[in-house]
Amino acid sequence: MTTNMTSPVPSKGMNNPLLMGILLIIIGIVGIVLPNFSTFVVETWVSLMLISAGAAKLVYSFQTRNEGGFIWKLVLSILYVATGIMLLLNPLNGILSLTLLLGSFLLAEGVFELFLAFRVRPQQNWTWVLGNGIITILLGAMIWFQWPFNAPWLLGTLVGASVLFTGISRVMLSLNHSEPSVSA
Repeated sequence: MTTNMTSPVPSKGMNNPLLMGILLIIIGIVGIVLPNFSTFVVETWVSLMLISAGAAKLVYSFQTRNEGGFIWKLVLSILYVATGIMLLLNPLNGILSLTLLLGSFLLAEGVFELFLAFRVRPQQNWTWVLGNGIITILLGAMIWFQWPFNAPWLLGTLVGASVLFTGISRVMLSLNHSEPSVSA
């Protein structure tokens, strides 16, 4: 006599959200514990992304130069590279600028997280996503109210806190899917 039971061990793919949530929690804690360093990392990351995107746009503009809009594509790619280089060469000014940009981003992200929370509302633990949205909106507002005085440490701390709470909400949401199911 055999019993048909599904394995209590979830498949490899099932725990990816859980592992990503744990990784986000660790990164968030590091960001909070080392705020000046994480602020510099964020600013450097953004400058390198802009330079890389500008280089890719430059290549694309030459590859499609016969399709029209070459000059605009070229100017846009130069703008990306120049902005990235300015941020890289002037990290303090970049931090001040990015702090305001981050405040705007977190406000928008928080609103989208609220929409997501109500979208996943039928799921158990959906309130963690709701809490994440509310906290993210509060973090964005904190940036606006404290700028520019606390920008050097605030940027890294707030990014760390946002990443930490995103990780917590993802871990809690992924726990819904990790419960083993047994069928007889």
